[in-house]
Amino acid sequence: VQLVESGGGSVQAGGNLTLSCATPALTPSGYCMGWFRQAPGKEREGVAAIFDRTYYAGSVKGRFIISEDDSEKTVFLQMNNLRPEDTAMYYCAVGIVTWPIGLLRDSKYDYWGQGTQVTVS
Repeated sequence: VQLVESGGGSVQAGGNLTLSCATPALTPSGYCMGWFRQAPGKEREGVAAIFDRTYYAGSVKGRFIISEDDSEKTVFLQMNNLRPEDTAMYYCAVGIVTWPIGLLRDSKYDYWGQGTQVTVS
């Protein structure tokens, strides 16, 4: 399963970016979709997920929005009011999930994209 991320870049603090993840071989509504990030020297952390509803890490709640477009088989992460601490490589992931438990844990996910860099200065 190939996941193709796009939309990363460099922005100033307070700016916005929207990441996209195309899942051409999947129908997003049939799986749990998640966004993760990893900053240099830090562990990968779950940012947002969408399954039966949306889930967010506390550090991004109120600023980031995860959504999906079934017809385009694409999942989005709208990131608003970005902060320097949001700087990281962002990864899209797909999980075959039965129950909506622990959906911000990377162990729940089976397929991963290559990542897209987000830099906030």
